[in-house]
Amino acid sequence: MNGKLKVLAVDDNSISLATIEQELKDEYDVIPLNSGVRALQYLKREKPDLILLDIQMELKNGIETLKEIRDMKECKDIPVIMLTSMRDKEMVYESVKLGVEDYVIKPFNKQDLRDRVDRVLKGDDWNTRFRQEFQKH
Repeated sequence: MNGKLKVLAVDDNSISLATIEQELKDEYDVIPLNSGVRALQYLKREKPDLILLDIQMELKNGIETLKEIRDMKECKDIPVIMLTSMRDKEMVYESVKLGVEDYVIKPFNKQDLRDRVDRVLKGDDWNTRFRQEFQKH
């Protein structure tokens, strides 16, 4: 074990996964998986420190995957940052109701992604402000 915090990156776009891994690998142990189904299988064996989860995926989308993660006793409290190219407010609201820590629109700025991951893993209370802002709408 290298002592790095574990980040599970779930996206069916191989370019997005490679970009995430490249950007975070120096500071975090990144586990790239290309489907929600594989992520759920992984979570039965391992518990990462953070999940980056794409909303638009084949077979099982990110919202469906997140609902199942929240139902898993050992995984319900893992922080999640949603990744998506969608700008659909309903999906944002749905993910906020399921307790996501943050939301990143793709294509994402690499520094912004690192900053958001760092902020969530270092316990900044930004996520509380994020949820409060969306509850106003």
